[in-house]
Amino acid sequence: MRILGINALFHDPAAALVIDGRTVAAAEEERFSRRKHGKRPVPFSAWELPEKAAAWCLKRAGLRPQDLDAVTYSFDPALARPAEEMGLDDPWDHLRLTYAREAPGFLRTALPGLDPGIVRFVPHHMAHAASSAFAAPDAGNSSVLVLDGRGERASHLAARRVGDRLEALHAQELPHSLGLVYEELTGHLGFLRSSDEFKVMALASHGRPRMLAELRRHVYPTGDGGFHATGVPWHELCAPRGPDEPWTQDHADVAASAQAVLEETLLDLVRWLHGRTHDQVLTLAGGVALNCVANSRIAREGPFSRVWVQPAAGDAGTALGGALLLSAGEGDEPEPMTGADLGRDWSDAELGAWLKTAAVPFERPPDIAATVARALADNGIVAWFQGRSEYGPRALGHRSLLAHPGHAGNLERLNDVKGREQFRPVAPMVLADRAADIFDGPLPSPYMLFVHDVAPEWRDRIPAVVHVDGTARIQTVDPAREPLVARMLGEFERLTGLPVVVNTSLNTAGRPMVDDPRDALECFGSSPVDLLAIGPYAIRRGDLFRTDFLSDSRSDFLSDSRTDFRTDFRTDFRGDDAGGPR
Repeated sequence: MRILGINALFHDPAAALVIDGRTVAAAEEERFSRRKHGKRPVPFSAWELPEKAAAWCLKRAGLRPQDLDAVTYSFDPALARPAEEMGLDDPWDHLRLTYAREAPGFLRTALPGLDPGIVRFVPHHMAHAASSAFAAPDAGNSSVLVLDGRGERASHLAARRVGDRLEALHAQELPHSLGLVYEELTGHLGFLRSSDEFKVMALASHGRPRMLAELRRHVYPTGDGGFHATGVPWHELCAPRGPDEPWTQDHADVAASAQAVLEETLLDLVRWLHGRTHDQVLTLAGGVALNCVANSRIAREGPFSRVWVQPAAGDAGTALGGALLLSAGEGDEPEPMTGADLGRDWSDAELGAWLKTAAVPFERPPDIAATVARALADNGIVAWFQGRSEYGPRALGHRSLLAHPGHAGNLERLNDVKGREQFRPVAPMVLADRAADIFDGPLPSPYMLFVHDVAPEWRDRIPAVVHVDGTARIQTVDPAREPLVARMLGEFERLTGLPVVVNTSLNTAGRPMVDDPRDALECFGSSPVDLLAIGPYAIRRGDLFRTDFLSDSRSDFLSDSRTDFRTDFRTDFRGDDAGGPR
C-alpha cells in the first residue's frame, strides 16, 4: 500500500510516505517554510497542514495524490473530550477539534486530486507508539512507552508490539501529564514552551535537586502504570525568569529538581511495563523521549536489555507512525528504519548549479572529507551539508556545524556563532568502534538520544564536548552507513590524534535546521563559519570576501578555471520543486 502520513494538529507538522511497509521519505514542514516547529501549537493554527512536506514526499516517489491508497492523520477527534472535562485550561480547544474533524477536506485542498474518503484518523499515541515499535531495528516482540504533553484525552501510553500488531496496556488520562508539567516549567524559566524544553534539561546540570521533596508532592507514580502530574506551584519554588534575564542558581535548582522527579517517575513506569511484558527490548516515543538524560537513566537502571528511541520522537514522528500502523494493519510487514536521513538531497550537478547561480568562489577538492578534516585540525568551524536531510531535531552528519573538540573555547565560540545561551552543550560524533574507549553509556548511539559519561582521561583532551556534569550526548558513526563522515573522522584522528569531532546542528538560534542549498549559503554568509562543505564542493570564507573576487564581474567568475564546470546548468533549473534555485 502507498500511505501518506500527516501530523498537523499540535506542533511540528510533518509528512511521511510508506510504500509496502518501507519508509520512502519523511520531512518536517519547518524545513520548507523556515518557521521553527512549523507553527505555534495553539488552536488557531490547527488547520495548517504540512503542504510542502507532503508534496515533496509524493514527488520523491513519483506519485500523485490520486495514486495514494490512504492518508493517515495522527489525531482522532472521535476520542477527544472537551478540554474543561479533562481539567485543561484551554477555552479554544473546541476550535482545534473542529479543524481536526475537517482535516480530510483541508487535505483535499492542499493536495489537489486527493480523495478525502481515503483519510484515516489514527489515535495520537498509537501513532507515536508505531513510530518506535515498528521502526526499531531487531525489535520483534517488544514493549513501547509513549509520553508527551497530550493527545486526544491522555498524555501517556504503555503498549506492546506483538508481531505486526500493537496492544495498548495502559494510558494516563489528562490533566495528568509529565510533558505539560515540563512545558510549564519551560515557560516559567523564560523559555518558549513546546519548543525549548531541551534548554531546561541542559540548565538542570548546573543545579542541585534541592526542591525534589516539594515536587514529589505533585509529580509521582501511582503504582498502577500511571502517575499524578499536575498543579505544581512553580511561583512558590522560584521567581519566574524573563526571556532576556540572566538565570540564577534557583532557576538551575528547580530545573534539576524537575529533571530528577521526571526520571524517577519514568523509571517506575518502565518497571511496571516490564513486569507486564517481560520483554527484552523497550522502544520510546513522544516528546518526553527526547530527554536524553532520562533515556540514559532508563537504559542504565531499568529492567530492559536494550532501549531504542525514535529519532523523530516528537509529534513529527507521528506522521511516520500513523503510516506504519496502517501499513502493518493492512498486511504490509513494516521495515525498520536504517537511518534518519529521510529528507531532501541534491545531486552534485544541482549543487554546482546553485553555487554558480550564487556567484560564490568554490572548489572541488579531490576528497571533501580530507579537506574538512584539515580545516578542523586548523581549528576552523565547518558547515557540513551532505546527502539527505535528517528527520527529527538532531543533526546527524548531514546538516551539521563541525569543530575541533580539543579547544575548550570552541563551546563558547559555537554558541556565539549560533546565538545560543552559553550554558548549552555541544555534542561529539565518534566512530562506533572507538566510542567505548572514550564514552560509557548505551552503544551504539547513532541518534544522539542518550548521554554518556566521558572517561576521566579524555575530559581534558576533548573539553569542548564535555558538559558541566562530565557527560556528553554522543553520536556514534557506522562507516557502512555513513562512509563520508567516517572518512572525515578517520582523517581528523590521523591529523590530531583525536577520534572525536564536535557536531551541532547547522542553524542559528530560533531558526530551523538548514535544509536546502539556499539555506546553507544564507547561513554560511551570515555566520562566522570558515568553510562550507556542500556535497563535493568547498567554499572558504576567506575567498568569499576576497577583495579581488568582489571586484570581479559575475561573468568573469563563471568562467573561473578553479571550477570544474564547463556546462551551462541553466537547463537544469525547473524551479523549487525540481530542487533548483527559487
